[in-house]
Amino acid sequence: MSTMIELDHLTKRFGALVAVDDISMSVSRGEVLGFLGPNGAGKSTTMKIVAGFLEPTSGIAKICGHDVTVDPVAVKRRIGYLPEGAPTYGDMTPISYLGFIAEIRGFDGAEKRRRVDMSVERLGLERVLRQPIETLSKGYKRRVGFAQAILHDPEVLIMDEPTDGLDPNQKRLVRSLIHEMAAEKAIVISTHILEEVDAVCNRVVMIAGGRLLADGTPASLRARAKDHNALLLRVVPDKVEAARVKISAIDGVSTVETVTRRDGAVILRVPAGTNAATVVAALGAENIAVEELMNEVGMLDDVFYDITAHAAHRENPYA
Repeated sequence: MSTMIELDHLTKRFGALVAVDDISMSVSRGEVLGFLGPNGAGKSTTMKIVAGFLEPTSGIAKICGHDVTVDPVAVKRRIGYLPEGAPTYGDMTPISYLGFIAEIRGFDGAEKRRRVDMSVERLGLERVLRQPIETLSKGYKRRVGFAQAILHDPEVLIMDEPTDGLDPNQKRLVRSLIHEMAAEKAIVISTHILEEVDAVCNRVVMIAGGRLLADGTPASLRARAKDHNALLLRVVPDKVEAARVKISAIDGVSTVETVTRRDGAVILRVPAGTNAATVVAALGAENIAVEELMNEVGMLDDVFYDITAHAAHRENPYA
């Protein structure tokens, strides 16, 4: 995979505030990167630097080998950018706005029409093409913004909250489009909606206080959750307490938690590393049948909280 985005000790200061603090990372073609962090973490600032809208205080950002400060026009040719809020011109219609964007990108005649038609079809904008953008719903405005970002078929796509304001059907459309484009592009998605990461991303970076704190696949980060791979089992309700006592007596079992699932079922959670066959055998000796048995999968939101909350606490112990 070829490297499309390179950040080398990237730093951005606004007076005494360090918004981006010495970030180094790269993104290759075929990667869909979920760029996660709490509010004020530096996500949007980093993305604005990568897109050429802000200059870094120090460090280097390159897109397809072009430095964003040395050759900004070459960078903008290769980037599609969907900023937060998808700002557009409210008095224009989607068809006139996309035509305007196509012309700015250097397309005219049949190629301009082809590019606009492609973007309209991919984002499902046919119903609202001649309606003023300011009258559109938030979801449609977002899709118009997405349409302009992909109109020139960029090699790098930078998106800030791409599904914000979209209904479930619209989210499905946008996610399918991201999957469709992923193989040929490097895509960065800044979001606080963690379900988006599981839906479309194959890599995750977490930042807080402007610093990069974690980088890996969604699965590798979920594995950092404290309950990842814990043993979950369900027995008949009147045997829950007896099962808990019996499991607690097994050598090496430190705790047995009782948790209530969303469907109302009472589940026993046994720490990761406990042998499932040993648990089933111990319960079987007491005529307690195990009705359901599985390993718990770590939650990405738990890992996100642990990483970012601890970072905030280190920065401000009184927070």
